[in-house]
Amino acid sequence: MSDDGHAHNGHGDGGVPSRQRRRFPGISSRAYEHPADRSALVALRKLSGFDTVFKALSGLLPERSLRLLFLSDSVRVSDQQFAHLNDMLRDACYILDLEKVPPMYVTQDPQPNAMCIGLDEPIIVVSTGLVELLDEEEMRAVVGHEVGHALSGHSVYRTILLFLTSLALRVAWIPLGNLAIMAIVTALREWFRKSELSADRAGLLVGQDLRASMRGLMKIAGGNHLHEMNVDAFLQQAEEYESGGDLRDSVLKILNVLPRSHPFTTVRAAELKKWAESRDHQRIMDGHYPRRSEDKDTSVSDSFRESAAHYADHVKSSKDPLMKLVSDLAGGAGDLGGRVRRGFDGFTSPPPPKTPPQDAPDAE
Repeated sequence: MSDDGHAHNGHGDGGVPSRQRRRFPGISSRAYEHPADRSALVALRKLSGFDTVFKALSGLLPERSLRLLFLSDSVRVSDQQFAHLNDMLRDACYILDLEKVPPMYVTQDPQPNAMCIGLDEPIIVVSTGLVELLDEEEMRAVVGHEVGHALSGHSVYRTILLFLTSLALRVAWIPLGNLAIMAIVTALREWFRKSELSADRAGLLVGQDLRASMRGLMKIAGGNHLHEMNVDAFLQQAEEYESGGDLRDSVLKILNVLPRSHPFTTVRAAELKKWAESRDHQRIMDGHYPRRSEDKDTSVSDSFRESAAHYADHVKSSKDPLMKLVSDLAGGAGDLGGRVRRGFDGFTSPPPPKTPPQDAPDAE
C-alpha cells in the first residue's frame, strides 16, 4: 500500500478527536475467526452438489457485471465522494494490513445494511440507511467488519447466497425446489450467520472501541433511539435469549429466514463482549497473533478435520428442529437425500458402500 494509505491512521476525521489506533501487520484472518464460522464453512464445502453449484454460478456471474451494476446504480466512495468513508476504509485496510483496498459503494436503501460481495475481488456495499443511522466511530466498526469479511475470503460465499436467495428467482434454469439447492441455501445461511461473529471481531480490531461496536449493533436492532436504549439491558436481553439452551440456535436459524432477525443482534453483542474480554483478544492487542506468512504452514486438512469434528458433534447433540427437518426431508429422497443428510452430520465417518462417489453428477 502507498504511504498515503497510512496517513489517516490516528488522525481523527469528521470531528472525532485524534487517537492512535494499534495496527496489526501481516495479521492472518485466523486471528479473529470464530470457530463456529470455520466449522460451518467446512460443513458447507462438504455438502453434496456444492461444487457443482459453485462452478455453475461462478461462470454465470462475471465479476465485471457485478461491478457495472454498482457503478451504474450506486455512488463509488472516493476522495471526492463520501470522503469520510473513504478515509475509514483506508484506515481499516491499513490496520488489518489488507494491501489492496476494495472498492466501496453507497447504495440508496433506507434499510441499514452493508455487505461484502464478489467472486474474484471483494466489493463493499453500504446502504444510505446505515450511513445515516451510525455515528463516526460506529461506522468505523462496520467498515472494519466488512474489511474483515474481505480478508477472510467470505465475499464468494456471500455472493452465492445472495444469488441463490434473491437473484435466482429471475433465472429459470436454477431448480430452487431441488433438495440439494435447498440444503445448500440452508447451509449457506447457517454459515453466514456464524461468519458475522468473525467479522464483528474484525470490526472491533479496526475501531478499537467496544462501546461504539455495541452502539452500532443496538442501533441496527432498534433504530436511532439510543436515548431509549441501554447497553447493559441489551446484553441482559442476550443472556436471557442464550439461556434458551439448544433451542437458541434453531430459533436463530428460523429467524434468519425472515427479513430481519432482531434477537440475533443481541447475541452478536454478547459474543463480541465475551471475546473483547478474553485472553485471545488481549494477545492480539499485545501484538501476538497468527501471521499470514504462516498460513501456508498451517495444515488445512488438520484444521478442517478439527472443525468438522466440532461441527459433527454439535449437530449430533443438537435438538435443532431445522437440522432434523433437513435430515427428515433428506431421508425420503433416495440416494441424493442420503448424501445431503451426510453433508450435514455424517461427513467425519466413511460413507456407506452403496453411496455414489462424491463427484458423481447429482440426480435431478
